[in-house]
Amino acid sequence: MSKVAIVTDSNSGITVDEASKLGVYVLPMPFHIRDRDFFEGINIDQKNFYLMIDEGVEIGTSQPSPADVKALWDDILTDHDSIVHIPMSSGLSGSCESARMLAQNYNGRVEVADNKRISVTLRRSILDAKRMADEGMDAASIRKKLEETGLDTTIYIMLDTLTYLKRGGRITPTAAAIGTLLKIRPVLQLQGEKLDAYAKARTPAQGRKLMIQAIRDDIQKRFSGSRIVIDMAYTFDEEALLSFREEVKEAFPWAGEIYYAPLSLSVGCHIGPGALAVTATVCDGDPVSM
Repeated sequence: MSKVAIVTDSNSGITVDEASKLGVYVLPMPFHIRDRDFFEGINIDQKNFYLMIDEGVEIGTSQPSPADVKALWDDILTDHDSIVHIPMSSGLSGSCESARMLAQNYNGRVEVADNKRISVTLRRSILDAKRMADEGMDAASIRKKLEETGLDTTIYIMLDTLTYLKRGGRITPTAAAIGTLLKIRPVLQLQGEKLDAYAKARTPAQGRKLMIQAIRDDIQKRFSGSRIVIDMAYTFDEEALLSFREEVKEAFPWAGEIYYAPLSLSVGCHIGPGALAVTATVCDGDPVSM
């Protein structure tokens, strides 16, 4: 049986320490801040990162360098037959295409899966890929399965502020000023390729209700007849997430214990602290009564 390694990046929400426990490999995402290079989960943590963006420090985001990717792959392939590399969605970063180009030099030993996911939904794919590898599936088959099922998930995110979208040039200063004055909290959706506007909430309570209803609609319409797992994510404010999680548990009592994790810093720098996200993902098994 071939020995297949699973590789992802820190946009999956999996830390280097957690990766070691799960038996997978993680590339920390790089940032350039104040003339220094930082790597998520290595020499910068959530608290210090959000302190810096709150101060208005300019943060440059990037993708893992080809040299770093190659070094990790070469090391892994000393005692593995092949690799399935699963970066964040190609619709959100060029890291997937870069990895595919680099993989051409590995004579089929590296399969790059464009899984169309990020954060806790990408983490689910990593766990699925590890299970498939442990069951003896080869790298090409794992990649094919991940790409076939990549869009079987949905994410809704409510932002606490428009400041960071304005700072990144994603909305105009005028729109941000009007939104701030009216205390509008945008709810965004991610259905695989790109982050898009979904709705506008006037209060956090309204935004949370909108997201829960959106998840309910997707389960009933897009994922009807499938087994579903609910996950959640947030930026910086864990207390707000835990409060929202109780609402989600009440709305979906069949979901059991709901996993949650901070959104990756690559996402957080564009949307700022205080964001809340809820996701639904199709998983193997018989549907739970909903």
